[in-house]
Amino acid sequence: MASVTDLPTTGYLVWRLSTRFRAAADRALAPLGLTHAQYALLAALHGVSRDGTRPSQRELADFSGLEAMYVSKLARSLERDGLLVRARNPANPRAVSLALTERGQDVVVRAIDVVLELQDELTAPIGGRGGARNLELIATLRTLLGEPQLVEGEDSTFLKLARRDGRPWAD
Repeated sequence: MASVTDLPTTGYLVWRLSTRFRAAADRALAPLGLTHAQYALLAALHGVSRDGTRPSQRELADFSGLEAMYVSKLARSLERDGLLVRARNPANPRAVSLALTERGQDVVVRAIDVVLELQDELTAPIGGRGGARNLELIATLRTLLGEPQLVEGEDSTFLKLARRDGRPWAD
């Protein structure tokens, strides 16, 4: 039996899996003109703005886990491509709020379908997206990331997350 020092580290395996997923997502999203990072921002914006909310770049960075400066850079690029609009917040002139354009809404909905198909393919060895092993893996990864667990009973495409203070994001 292999000792724990003979096994690859958790960090190494997570890094390899992440790299593999990002490369596969970049290939799958290329026909839509998106990178995985652009998709991550658009999908997060789509998820948090379904109720009409126009999050700030900072709020979207906090929600998505992306760095605020990276969100700003991505948002400027996506604005140039006509997928979102950035606007100064009248209540806070330093804050920039984001909203999907009609074209952005169309592209992100198609991109979500592409990524869900990719996730089905990549998680098939452990039972697919809805398989018990995958759901356990998701819970484990969220625990390792120090993130709240998913709120039960939410739609499976855009599961609302509880904030660290326990309130849902859609408040």
